[in-house]
Amino acid sequence: HLVFVDREKWDRDLIKKTFPKEKLTFLSRLGSWDKIKDADALSIFINTKVTASALEKLLNLKFIATRSTGFDHIDLEACKARGIKVANVPTYGENTVAEHTFGLILALSRKLVQAVNRTRKGDFSIEGLMGFDLNNKVLGVIGGGNIGKHVIRMALGFQMKVIVSDPCLTATQIKKLGGTKVTLSDLMKKSDIITLHCPLCKATCQMINNKQLKLVKKGALLINTARGELMDTTAVLKYLERGVLGGVGLDAVEAEKIIKSKALLKKPLEQSEMEQVLENYSLLKHENVIITPHIAFNTKEAVGRILQTTLENIQGHLRGQNKNLIN
Repeated sequence: HLVFVDREKWDRDLIKKTFPKEKLTFLSRLGSWDKIKDADALSIFINTKVTASALEKLLNLKFIATRSTGFDHIDLEACKARGIKVANVPTYGENTVAEHTFGLILALSRKLVQAVNRTRKGDFSIEGLMGFDLNNKVLGVIGGGNIGKHVIRMALGFQMKVIVSDPCLTATQIKKLGGTKVTLSDLMKKSDIITLHCPLCKATCQMINNKQLKLVKKGALLINTARGELMDTTAVLKYLERGVLGGVGLDAVEAEKIIKSKALLKKPLEQSEMEQVLENYSLLKHENVIITPHIAFNTKEAVGRILQTTLENIQGHLRGQNKNLIN
């Protein structure tokens, strides 16, 4: 029994064609784990959180295929304890996410959202719409993985100076990419634009906090197309309101799952959850903030690659030839 959660209707035909003999269940959203308690394999996106308590209800589950590179929405220790294999999509759209990153950078640096909103009202004045060139500016890239590397290449096309903070890359490796290796603190001090491209883990959770933000140049831009929890939203708001951060471009926010969930309307939130929701609302309404609804991956080409790799991961599992395992 293969269960696909958070799937679009258009890809069901391909899934059915790929698994003609398997029992298939498609759910746009997962209301209750009890509905799929006999599932042998589960395909999910980052909106579905797989916890230890959830796994206790899925006694037949042997395999999880997440349609994402990140896997912080899955309790890997609990999966390991139950012998459940987990596979991800290690590469699918490095250029896709990098392009969205530069879309946010350009929108902020040239005040495109304000300009479009103004002209739609019939106002063609340019007062307050002066932007700045990317040429010769310093781009600080936090995380030089597959996506970060594409961002660096694009930045060089704009003739930007690139500095990189990544403990997994040597100075020589970063130099070959066209950048200079620096510490995180130095990156925060020197960058005109800071962009996040690292995974979410204990070491990176809220790495952009008061300690780091107090180092930034006045007017610096902050971009996050990775995970919302990489930032301390309270601190980001504070430095925005003080005018230290010149703008923020986000494709991911803290408490994203709460905001997207219908549960927001059905039950009271914990105080900490409510605070996160209110802070995100404040970000959303701030004139120097652009937030997109976690769509940096969402192009026809990238989504096609994600689905194809996911189906190959499931096929491999059914044949006893697992691939792209993360546990």
